[in-house]
Order: sequence, then structure tokens, then C-alpha cells
Amino acid sequence: MITLGNLISRIPGGVAQGLIWGIMALGIYITFRVLKESDLTVDGSFATGGATAVMLITGGVSPFIAVLVAFLIGVVVGITTGLIHTKLKIPAILSGILVQFGLYSINLHIMGMVANVSCNPTKNKVLLSMRNIPMAIAIGAVIAIALISALYWYFGTEQGSAIRACGNNEHMALAQGINVDNMKIIGFALGNGLVAFAGSLMAQYQGFSDINMGRGAIVIGLAAIIIGEVLSEVFFPKGCSFYLRLVFVIIGGIVYYLIMIVVLWLKVDSNDLKLATAIIVMLALAIPNFRKGK
Repeated sequence: MITLGNLISRIPGGVAQGLIWGIMALGIYITFRVLKESDLTVDGSFATGGATAVMLITGGVSPFIAVLVAFLIGVVVGITTGLIHTKLKIPAILSGILVQFGLYSINLHIMGMVANVSCNPTKNKVLLSMRNIPMAIAIGAVIAIALISALYWYFGTEQGSAIRACGNNEHMALAQGINVDNMKIIGFALGNGLVAFAGSLMAQYQGFSDINMGRGAIVIGLAAIIIGEVLSEVFFPKGCSFYLRLVFVIIGGIVYYLIMIVVLWLKVDSNDLKLATAIIVMLALAIPNFRKGK
């Protein structure tokens, strides 16, 4: 039976997972909005982060070190995509597809050639777990605030400003003496590092890593970004600061997952969730256009 109490009971878990998806969306925001590039590597790098963290944690490594290593592995993955794009002159979207495709095999090797590896929080120390949702929300919120602050500071530095300049006008950036290729590589590296970091958090939260855990991550990340942008236009119609735009990316991730909870609460077949996600993204993209038309 569908009850309001059942829906409310699911909200805290949705907030916890939404925070993690929002952190992942921050990585996608760097390539999609700052660099203005479509990077499809993230479906693979998200799973890479989860696989790396779980294998290290189950091997006795501290979860703090595990998430740091996952981030660094994600950086290497992003550098790979960036090099293929800038040095081999392959379009960014195709470069991401190629790396994502190759990561499937690499992720299997990381997990010992098995598709699913358990990370039982009873036996292993983890940063956050669905068994303690209030703590998971608190830790996720602290991490999100720290990352937003760090990104806001970084993109205010000379190098961060150069990356933003490359995304705004690549030809003008070249005219100003900026090495556009290097800035793109750094952007891809930072974006995929954050995605892998989010994957490491998700694997700990759900208690396992899976070879397919990153499937559809790019769509979810884009949904979070677009929902966040729509909300920011509602609350700040005259525009908001870069810091607030990053905050709304996290909020978008939370709102997206809460919408998914409502969809599941309405007894929609779980096999139709991808269709529901596609519809949500389509509506989020269309709303600003309707508002402009009005």
C-alpha cells in the first residue's frame, strides 16, 4: 500500500545518496560547463573509484587513504582522456567513449576478475554507510561543502581562471598565451578525479562495488546540473555567484534522487527508471526555454 509515511521514511536515504550524486555532478560540471566539453569517461571512472576503494578497504587500508587513491586514479583516467583528445586530435566525446570502454576491463582486473565485490561495514572501516544514514548525511554534507570551497578557491587562481577562459573562448585564450591543451587535460583530470572520488563514497555507502555501478552516471550528473541550474534561476533570476552555482549542483543531485524516490514510491517498475530519468532531464532542459518564451 502506498502511504505518505512510507515516502517520508525514504527521504533521509535519498538525501544521503543525493549528496554523493551531487559530488559526482561537480566533476561533470567542470568538463560540461567550465570546459564546455562532453566527457563520457565518467560512466567508467565512477566504477573505477568504487572498485579501487573497495579493494583497498577490504585489504586493510584506511578508508581515508582509499578515497584519496581513488581520486588519484580518477585523475590518471582523466589525463588519459585529455591526452587522447588533445594530442591525437580525437573529439572529446569519442575520447571519453574509448576510455570508458577500456575501463570496463581495467575495473574487472582491479576487482580480481569478478563483477561484484562486497565491503561489509561490520568487518571493514568505512567513511559512511547506509546502516547509519544520519551520519552519512553529515559526512556527505561536510565533504560537499569542503569540495565546493576548494573548487571556488581553485577556479579563482591563475590556473583555474585559465581553464575557465578556455571554456569561454578557446581562440581568445590562445591569443592570451594560454596553453589550451594543458588546461583541457587539467580540467579532464580534475573532473574525473571528483567522479572517481564520488564512486568510492558510493561503494562504501551501499556496501559493495559493481562493474556496472557507473552505468548512466553521465545522465544522472547532467540531470543534477540542469535541475540545479533551473533552481538557481528560480531563486536568483538576475544570476548568482560561481560559489552558489556549485552549491546548486549539489542541491540538484539531492532533488534528482528525491524525485527518483517519489517515482519508486508510486510503484513505477524499476526497469522504467532510465526512462523516468530521461524524461526528467528533458523537462529540466525544456523549462528554461519555456520561461524565456513566456
